Amino acid sequence: MIEMETLVVGELAANCYLISSKEVEEAVVIDPGGEGSQILNRLKEKNLSVKYIINTHGHIDHTAANPTLSEVTGAPILIHKDDASYLEDPVLSLRQFLGQRVDSIPPDRLLEDREEFLLGNLRFEVIHTPGHTEGSITISVSESGEDIRYLFTGDTLFREGVGRTDLPGGSYKRLMDSIATRLLPLADESIVYPGHGPSSTIGWERKNNPFLR
Repeated sequence: MIEMETLVVGELAANCYLISSKEVEEAVVIDPGGEGSQILNRLKEKNLSVKYIINTHGHIDHTAANPTLSEVTGAPILIHKDDASYLEDPVLSLRQFLGQRVDSIPPDRLLEDREEFLLGNLRFEVIHTPGHTEGSITISVSESGEDIRYLFTGDTLFREGVGRTDLPGGSYKRLMDSIATRLLPLADESIVYPGHGPSSTIGWERKNNPFLR
């Protein structure tokens, strides 16, 4: 059974997700955007080791705690191949723009579209959703034998909003195409967990998101 906790971290209030399965005492951390000690403390309280650290894209508000988590837990950092360079580039990562002096380290593994991996009875699938950045991804998580999907969309799709595209690597056309062809075809009941703000569902966004009409 999936267990999920949201920690709001960093100056830009990014959602960091701790995803685990009751079958194993391991977790996947999605978008550790800051406050690494808080994330580590919560993992310790839940008695969870970290199997993977996944970045939905390479902006600093989603990656700032990568070095801390990687050093303490030994877990590998995963990011789509098209955003790998963002982690060490102060311009692409927005470190320079935001005035943040955060140490960066390269990823340990580069992800491809449709790549899958398991955590207990949870199946993780990489869905490439470029537009906010070239290598933006949505992580789809589903339980064995269940139809519902949990979609961790980063800064691609928000509740009644979409990601900005005026930053390096951004493209409004690609963003809207990603949402239309990769996310909206999924079941209405699919739950959207964005990089900032409250959760939603695909059905709600299809009917109520003003950018998708």
